Amino acid sequence: MERHIVHMDLDTFFVSCERLMNSQLNNIPLIIGGGDRGVVASCSYEARVFGVRSAMPMKMALRLCPQAKVVKGDMELYSKLSRTVTEIIGEKAPVMEKASIDEFYIDMTGMDKFFGAYAWTRELVHTITRETGLPLSYSLSINKTVSKMATNEGKPNGKLQVTQPMVRPFLNPLSIRKIPMLGEQTFTLLSRIGIRTIETLAQMPKEILQQMIGKNGLELWKKANGLDFSEVEPYRERKSISTEQTFGQDTIDMVKMKSILTGMVEKLAFQLRDEQWLTAVVTVKIRYANFDTETKQRRIAYTSADHILSRVVLELFEALFQRRMRLRLIGIQFGGLVRGTYQINLFEDTIEMMSLYQAMDRMKKRFGSNAVTRGGEYKRK
Repeated sequence: MERHIVHMDLDTFFVSCERLMNSQLNNIPLIIGGGDRGVVASCSYEARVFGVRSAMPMKMALRLCPQAKVVKGDMELYSKLSRTVTEIIGEKAPVMEKASIDEFYIDMTGMDKFFGAYAWTRELVHTITRETGLPLSYSLSINKTVSKMATNEGKPNGKLQVTQPMVRPFLNPLSIRKIPMLGEQTFTLLSRIGIRTIETLAQMPKEILQQMIGKNGLELWKKANGLDFSEVEPYRERKSISTEQTFGQDTIDMVKMKSILTGMVEKLAFQLRDEQWLTAVVTVKIRYANFDTETKQRRIAYTSADHILSRVVLELFEALFQRRMRLRLIGIQFGGLVRGTYQINLFEDTIEMMSLYQAMDRMKKRFGSNAVTRGGEYKRK
């Protein structure tokens, strides 16, 4: 049975959200981001004409497009509108996967027996646009990879259908840059040996690709040939992540407990970034030697950055631990989770801070979560 997979992507989502709130931002170059040393979280198509791109340093973006209007960004607004779209799709779609705050997959396989899958998709998109005012692009194809690539090619307001006979003609002329998850190093390596189009890549022996690139070589070859058997994962929103530690002996050692809390934050913050979550609610929990348990909570701007979360956790702990009685347990919880990547989170952090976190996360993914840690946490261990 031929699969029918829909990919939907809300066009310039942050920009569209801001324009819903302020119509004066329509049809002008608009950049979402923060601070002269920060980065571009998103930008309008009017700004992209001048060469502005996401993750570009703000200083460079404003040199390219000095007339652009800069808006700091409101993750709470974006999350609210994303939830609205999610609810609309969830009420109607048989199987939905929420890939990010502005990106969705729907498995329509089998529904074509009752009515046209593309017509159903078009009606759903009209419903989303009518109820939210948000523009989006979509495509229908045989798997997640091809449908995502088709959506990207059709933006903005794209409406594409790539059936099985059309897959090869659609993919062949595209640059290998268009393949999802193909990094800059791989692109450079393949370009040096003359592989610049998907057609050329698809014709390469997969064994050679594996020798050149490693285990990802086979997956890259499959994508170039339009092969992707990954399932649409049913959406289940995660509400929170947490951790706690019970001491072998009750303690009142503040230095020790703060060091443990910092280590907890590092591990949970790495998990947030690795799984592409942002948190807006921080909770600290303590249990005294007499088993009295107390918690303190604070709402914050959406983030997944250690240095922000550590500061909040330690402030909450100091405000909470007032009795000066020995403790038997401490714990933290990050709640109010929304999907979001590291780049869209750091509206105010500097480029240097972003680079530091990305380097640390790469090392943790390669060598384990304990490969890199703060000095105080390392000394405790």
